[in-house]
Amino acid sequence: MSQALILSIRLHDGRYHGQPEWPPSPARVFQALLAGSSQGHALSTDCRAALTWLERLPAPVIAAPSARQGQGFRNYVPNNDLDAVGRDPRRVAEIRTAKSVRPRLFDPQTPFLYVWRFEQEGENAAKICEMAERIYQLGRGTDMAWAWAEIAGEEEIERRLTANGDVLYCPAKQGDGEALACPEPGSLASLEDRFAKASRRFAGNGRAQQVFSQAPKPRFGTIAYNSPPRRFLFELRQITNEAPFALWPLARASSLVESIRDRGAEKLAHALPDTAGVIDRVFIGRNAKEADKGERIRIIPLPSIGSAHVVRSIRRLLVEVPTNCPLRDDDIAWAFSGLDVIDLNTGEITGSLVRSADEGMLGHYGIDGERGNGHRVWRTVTPVALPERAARRRIDPRRLREELAAAQPSMTPQFKEAKAGRERAGEEVRAAASVVDALRHANTLAQTENIRVQREPFEGRGARAADFAGGTRFAKERLWHAEITFRSPVRGPLVIGDGRYLGLGLMAPVRGLWRDAMVFTLPQDANIELQDAPALVHAVRRALMALSRESAGQVMRLFSGHEDDGGPAVSGRHEHIFLAADDSDEDGRIDRIVVAAPWVCDRSMQPRGRMRKVFDEVVSHLATVRAGRLGVIALRQPLSFGEHDPLVGPARVWESRTLYRATRHAGRGKNPAAGLVRDVIVECLRRSLPRPDVKILEFQTVSNGGGLKARVQLHFDVAVRGPLLLGRDSHAGGGMFRIAR
Repeated sequence: MSQALILSIRLHDGRYHGQPEWPPSPARVFQALLAGSSQGHALSTDCRAALTWLERLPAPVIAAPSARQGQGFRNYVPNNDLDAVGRDPRRVAEIRTAKSVRPRLFDPQTPFLYVWRFEQEGENAAKICEMAERIYQLGRGTDMAWAWAEIAGEEEIERRLTANGDVLYCPAKQGDGEALACPEPGSLASLEDRFAKASRRFAGNGRAQQVFSQAPKPRFGTIAYNSPPRRFLFELRQITNEAPFALWPLARASSLVESIRDRGAEKLAHALPDTAGVIDRVFIGRNAKEADKGERIRIIPLPSIGSAHVVRSIRRLLVEVPTNCPLRDDDIAWAFSGLDVIDLNTGEITGSLVRSADEGMLGHYGIDGERGNGHRVWRTVTPVALPERAARRRIDPRRLREELAAAQPSMTPQFKEAKAGRERAGEEVRAAASVVDALRHANTLAQTENIRVQREPFEGRGARAADFAGGTRFAKERLWHAEITFRSPVRGPLVIGDGRYLGLGLMAPVRGLWRDAMVFTLPQDANIELQDAPALVHAVRRALMALSRESAGQVMRLFSGHEDDGGPAVSGRHEHIFLAADDSDEDGRIDRIVVAAPWVCDRSMQPRGRMRKVFDEVVSHLATVRAGRLGVIALRQPLSFGEHDPLVGPARVWESRTLYRATRHAGRGKNPAAGLVRDVIVECLRRSLPRPDVKILEFQTVSNGGGLKARVQLHFDVAVRGPLLLGRDSHAGGGMFRIAR
């Protein structure tokens, strides 16, 4: 029975200095196990047996928290070359060498997971679990850590790997992925040999001199992680002199894949008869087990998209060969090259497959190579085939007609077959939950923010989900179009669902949908009171400034509110972010932080260039806030505002959540309340909001030139959408409004 050893490691400070590798390699974990269990040069017999067993296992799967590069610095340390300055300790400064230090930063609450799969051998695995508790560091000496391990089955492995939405690193037999050192047979012996010889680096040569000898390097293998699959792009071409594209109907994508797949497998099996069983397993999935899915090729029909006017016919076919595929890449490419495109219904040859060098269409499906950072919003081009439990209830048209015929002319017919709104909503909820499972089965572990399902296509010239069911093993009630919003960008291609090997479940990114306002939820144990909101907001701004810092050390005005020379921004416009702390459940403690772009709170300001993209990318990386006496706060991943959030609306009547502070004094001898009303109206007009009727709920005059503060209620003639942050201290959370109750 297949089992796995799951080793979990946490680093105390959320920093890792073991450059340049990321994530920490399995070789480092192996050395950490050895260092924690050894007493000098002594290693117990059972620990040696367990490590010898571990080094013979295949490379582990790694789940690591998302990380970013921290701010680097140079540390000048003496070089070990005192002879160069005449062995004079007073001249150490002359031989100092610059040492660059730049850690990776991540959430310390998220552990690293290392998953070694094995058969039987439970005794050695249990010993590794015991040894894991002795780990005290990982990486360099400053990277203090602790660990624990457990033995689990396949279901628990899948649950653990997807629990935190970590970045998953899978080993490959070949490819150009991230090269990580992994233990191999002989690694333990090489480490022991290195330790023994390092203690004898200086030895006498019999002439009152010492000879230095460098200890040998440890022996580890190099494994490529997350190697991209080999991709072959083909065009469907007609057999004519001009050879234009042969158009294949979008709704018949599955029949195209089946036809091409079966004849490609037949062609390759005829040329390589000894591998017929492997070809059936890799091409068709016949006699394939769950572990064999990582070896199967995937044929993806690519409809033409990218313009509202293009006809969404299939003109191209993408063949993906995983790095673990037991067949040669060039053999698979040869099997598909020149294949005839045959209509299975009529037997007519409509075209042939021709290798294509034009990869422009791949970018429309999020396949951007190393250049792209991924996309957050994806929509189906071909519908997702979901399990039977997510199928819609079929409405029998014949019974509907019978019910209509049986109804009396003077009575409203009662359609028992028709669905009520509650039933339709329940179907959509079950389908959305199954989409999450489909993402997990496709090894897409990014956490979702929102999932929307429907039967109709999201884009014009698409096809309804039911139209794709013809000639497939999927009932039309199991097919859904889906829109998925991820919390972090995902790279393509993205193909999900039970029909992902048959051309169904193909998704395309929606570009340009950047978030302009985000909400961060504080952990329950933060326990920060409302009077500490200014200190918390100030700490959040500093954290965002650090995240936005460029390589030259400059911070964008969008996050700092200052010019490049350090002075305050003098444009007279709201060109930097708005921050606010909110107590949504009104228990007296802050439970969320709001970060809004300037063009959201000031409608007169329009984003320029890449400002929306930069705002989204920087703010979405905010994970930890160091707020002095308030402690180190680990924020949850950001979310967009909900549809019915009281800070967003839309609504016609709004009232103060925090006190509004006037932008100017009322004037000597004038009524301060009337002056504040005028100030609120001018502020709204300045922000390109409709002119409101202002009602003062609470009013106070602040001494020593502090101005006017008040709680007010705004009445607009039309519904206005928030968030609304107005007044003199609006960038720090003052003048925040919510929908009036």
